Amino acid sequence: MSSPNFVQANTKGRLHSAAEPVISPLDRGFLYGDAVYEVWRTYEGVVFTFAEHWTRLEASAAALYLTLPFDAEGAWRELVWTVAAFRAVVPDVGDLYIRLQISRGGGAIGLDPALADEPTWVFLVQALPAVAEEKMRAGLRVVMAEKIRRNHPSTLNPAWKTGNYLNNVLALREAKAKGADEVLLLNLAGEITEASTMIVAFVRGGEVITPPLEAGILPGITRRVLIEQIAPRAGVPMRVERVLPEDLASMDEAFFLSTTKDVTPIASIDGRAFRLGDDTVTLRLKAAFADYAREQTLAHPERAVPQK
Repeated sequence: MSSPNFVQANTKGRLHSAAEPVISPLDRGFLYGDAVYEVWRTYEGVVFTFAEHWTRLEASAAALYLTLPFDAEGAWRELVWTVAAFRAVVPDVGDLYIRLQISRGGGAIGLDPALADEPTWVFLVQALPAVAEEKMRAGLRVVMAEKIRRNHPSTLNPAWKTGNYLNNVLALREAKAKGADEVLLLNLAGEITEASTMIVAFVRGGEVITPPLEAGILPGITRRVLIEQIAPRAGVPMRVERVLPEDLASMDEAFFLSTTKDVTPIASIDGRAFRLGDDTVTLRLKAAFADYAREQTLAHPERAVPQK
């Protein structure tokens, strides 16, 4: 009998359970976080925004001077093969979470990138983790990190989706210790940036406001889709501007954006409560996002993956 928690792995063309250890302890992704990654999800069996995520992966790899082991279509073939293997073990599951992790590879111990032999890559496929319906209605409780600040773009640039997430891990640990669901990080200038793995946006007077990339945030695919497609379709004005903690008092609503959870309402930040419910701009945008995802599913049958 298959486990609902089963994770299918494909390591350099070898299919196996992700519970099986196969990566060398000399791999630079393990030793130094010298790696990049991307995450996709499916809607009704179709991978959403595959090309956009691949383009961002290429940019992250280029920033690290890391050579990708295949092009987009080569990656697509491995993705489909991995999904088919997952479906063979867990056939009765809905949408999928798909992750591609690429490290610089193994080699002698040492920081010099020239010591790496060849890139190590792994596809991971599992059932898409869902936000519980009651949590979606109640919204997430969020706190500001006090001990950790967002990396400055001139250090480890948050625009690069790398294997080094320790800053975010420690910030989230701080929030969890306070009983919160998620954390918001400030940059060195005291501006709000993003959560541990999600982009943040606010609603004030019916207008959506989200921090600029220059504040030190990941160039989120869902954020871009919201700005370019969803908000205009829903008739919701949207702008990008810096947000300070003191600005929260004037915000009516707040929500997160991410690939796996699309639009997720926020109930409070540091105790400051926001509007929730069916009549909010947040849920209007969530409904518009669902409509757009369905359209994209129909428009891109070439990105369908095995269902059984």
